[in-house]
Amino acid sequence: MATRSEQREKTRQSILHAALTLSTTKGLHALSLREVTREAGVAPATFYRYFRDMDELGLTLVDQVGMKLRHMMRQARSRVRMEGSMVATSIETFMLFLDENPELFQLLMGDLTGGPKAFRAAIFEEKQRFVDDLATDLTSDVQTVALPEHYPVIAEMMINLVFQGGIEALHLPKKDKKQFEQKLALQLNLILAGSSVFAGKQEA
Repeated sequence: MATRSEQREKTRQSILHAALTLSTTKGLHALSLREVTREAGVAPATFYRYFRDMDELGLTLVDQVGMKLRHMMRQARSRVRMEGSMVATSIETFMLFLDENPELFQLLMGDLTGGPKAFRAAIFEEKQRFVDDLATDLTSDVQTVALPEHYPVIAEMMINLVFQGGIEALHLPKKDKKQFEQKLALQLNLILAGSSVFAGKQEA
């Protein structure tokens, strides 16, 4: 038998899942509280026991997206240390996240230019965390050559490319995804190769 705290968490997750499911067709900020609670099977008054308003619910979902993807990327970094291919391992991990969590990624990218200012700020903050983590990885990667001040710029270029590519990948048939991964890997490696050439010219 579930404890009171377990039941509360189950209800909270039901509300989050309902909002996420509905957001794939309407967009999160086009949803009403009543739509979400109806989908979750709870009374509207119950919603306020867990969230102040729909904006707080949206921010919670953004946080869930970031935490889940960052956890997967941390595991990927451990694999890179053993297998040695940062680009290939990172792409493989990102594509796995897309396959398992298309609604979460769609939520993250779909409201990047819409919705309340606080929501957009939270999305950009999550994205910046990925940029900062990647910049750190590039700095310690012996195969990456760049000027010290350029690592954050290179990381931002790579993250922008991957996130934009994720939007395209969401709608690709399975048979085309391997070719897409190869194209994305080439684009990322070209960025890294360009940073190396540029660094060499600046130091010459």
